[in-house]
Amino acid sequence: MQKYSFDFNSFKLEMEEMARAAFKYYVEKHDDIYAFSLYSDEGAMTVCPGGNTVSFLDENGADDYEYYKFSPEEWLYQGDGADELVGKLCNKLRDVLDEYEDDDSWFEWFQENLYQSCFGVLLKLKNGDFFRKTAGRDSFLIFAVTEFEMAPEKLKSMAQALNDNSYAPEYLDWVESWS
Repeated sequence: MQKYSFDFNSFKLEMEEMARAAFKYYVEKHDDIYAFSLYSDEGAMTVCPGGNTVSFLDENGADDYEYYKFSPEEWLYQGDGADELVGKLCNKLRDVLDEYEDDDSWFEWFQENLYQSCFGVLLKLKNGDFFRKTAGRDSFLIFAVTEFEMAPEKLKSMAQALNDNSYAPEYLDWVESWS
């Protein structure tokens, strides 16, 4: 068995710094932030923050309210709020992906560890009460992967771990409605 390497511990610390900076930015700009995400892509080339406000949801979510409420790709902020840190993290991802571009088993290992790291950072910040203390209220938290359909059971499991608030049952009902 081949041993794979990437310093996910230090990468998680940098992701945490980025997530903190982005969420603080969103809260400073808006008094109605209700959601925050970390998201990546199927190719594991990016890690970005996302956030949404109640006012943006009300203005844009009429067609399919729950979809717009819970889908980071439809939110006001997508990758904004910590631009320099996001760029640095994405460059690291692309550099390591270039190094191993012909190794499919390495990529599978890397992708899974990246996704777990994103989820872990959100969970750590949630368990440390960062979001509630910063915004003054509960926030909906989620990890997402753009252009990739994650298994509904995985989505529900992550949402339950990240949201011990009023958002969890509503999100679970929404996932159940389309899965």
